[in-house]
Amino acid sequence: MNIVTRASAPRAAWALEQAGTHPLLARLYAARGVTQPEELDAALSKLLPPSDLLGAQQAAVLLADALAANKHLCIVADYDCDGATACAVAVRGLRLLGATQASYLVPDRVVDGYGLTASIARRVRERGADVLMTVDNGIASIDGVAQAKALGLQVVVTDHHLPGAPGADGRVALPLADVIVNPNQPGCPFASKALCGVGVVFYVLLALRSELRNRGLFDAASQPKLDALLPLVALGTVADVVKLDANNRRLVAQGLKRVRAGAMPAGMASLFAVCARNAQAATTFDFGFALGPRINAAGRLSDMTVGIECLLTDDPGRADELATALDSINRQRRTIESGMRDMAMEIVDSLFEEGQEPPSAVCVFDPDFHEGVVGIVASRIKDRLHRPAFVFAASGAPGKEHELKGSGRSIPGFHLRDALDLVAKRHPGVLLRFGGHAMAAGCTVAEENLETFEQALIEVAQAWLDAATLARRLETDGALEPQYLRLDVADTLQQAVWGQGFAAPVFCDEVEVVSQRLVAEKHLQLKLLLQGQPIDGIWFGHTEPLPRHTRLAYRLDTDAWNGVRRLRLLVEAAQAADQAAA
Repeated sequence: MNIVTRASAPRAAWALEQAGTHPLLARLYAARGVTQPEELDAALSKLLPPSDLLGAQQAAVLLADALAANKHLCIVADYDCDGATACAVAVRGLRLLGATQASYLVPDRVVDGYGLTASIARRVRERGADVLMTVDNGIASIDGVAQAKALGLQVVVTDHHLPGAPGADGRVALPLADVIVNPNQPGCPFASKALCGVGVVFYVLLALRSELRNRGLFDAASQPKLDALLPLVALGTVADVVKLDANNRRLVAQGLKRVRAGAMPAGMASLFAVCARNAQAATTFDFGFALGPRINAAGRLSDMTVGIECLLTDDPGRADELATALDSINRQRRTIESGMRDMAMEIVDSLFEEGQEPPSAVCVFDPDFHEGVVGIVASRIKDRLHRPAFVFAASGAPGKEHELKGSGRSIPGFHLRDALDLVAKRHPGVLLRFGGHAMAAGCTVAEENLETFEQALIEVAQAWLDAATLARRLETDGALEPQYLRLDVADTLQQAVWGQGFAAPVFCDEVEVVSQRLVAEKHLQLKLLLQGQPIDGIWFGHTEPLPRHTRLAYRLDTDAWNGVRRLRLLVEAAQAADQAAA
């Protein structure tokens, strides 16, 4: 691991500090590209306007007409946390705005596959729906939308995924929906291309409320308060690991503010309880590593209906039951993942000799893998090897036993969906389906074509990845000023909004290791001297001892012992002091 210090921006930091930002936060924000104090203003009035989002106003008119005609609206959701929160926001929001018939349907990962398919469209029509609205999917559902339209449904696609690549005529193929709302569709001027599925739905509801206000159904004083949906928007935004640009940071900050005040859906409160997390001190870490995985687990192993119902119910007792069920499913997911991870790592270790560099990209398959967990295992391989990684499992869908479903995770500098698009162009027919983003993507291949896909992906990776990109590096914020080695500073940092593209602070200092021991045979517990001050440290998942004088990359953290809160360091990486000096 090459530990480096990110570039500082002293002038911007000074400007932020002069505007009243905490000096340490000013330095950290400036190093992450914040140049103006206005960028840190989390007020709802500072959100990008819905009028900038292509299709939002058109969707608002269609939905307002549907509400006026008392039409049945059916939401078709995705089976991850973004999809679940987007579905809950859509149903709750539509009901707040006057819908009397707002239902939802979420595909089964194994049986139905991803997105709006023709069979899902038929099921929606069989329910008696008049309007079909996708959330967190649909931009690639050309056949599914066509089937829905043929059945007489009005179709509103709300999505944030990238549309397909341009064809030979230079045009991007889009589904022929009545309305498409997607910041990443061609021609959309919306400045935040990182808006996720739940964020898109929230913006559509803002536009719908404005349309209903213009029609005289209520005024600004009596209009329904959509800010009650912001905890769900924040949860989905963090859990989907989209870039936390200024607009997304505002959405997350507003959601966290309400969660900390206790103003959240009953299901979220119950999830905090089963995770043993304190909602009054909620952080983005809680969303990304506690609540999010439990909701995701339902879509991976069971039925995402459990997760969506947990987010929809207003009955605290029912919420507790559903949250407990989600926690149980997540424990099962961990067990399955652990076994799959061990099997996958054995396969990975066989791909190259000790001392050799791993392949430029890695593909792993075993007939016993569970398709609901392949993405998590791909992420683990990516983290270990610092290479783009795909993990495949056999499809469980009837009649598609010969197909393999894969999920991939990437490293900075390698756009995974673009790589899949190039593979598809070079090897027509190998990829049956694919889609995704820069850092995460999915695809389906016939088992007989897996080796062809693997070699094709490696060829793309060899061409696109240079030595600098393949080198593992950890960006830090340099040394922590001695006066900030305090509990209150750790609390201040934890309460800020951090996430993808706006990394939580990691500091780097030379320390003296006073003592070290293993905890639970897999974690290294440390007693350190940092800038002359004694402090504890913990390095989770690391067992190798450290030299006495070490350069540590760490996060400020707190823990409690016998009711007393203490400051400690969470170690991320280490270098011998003499190696760092070299």
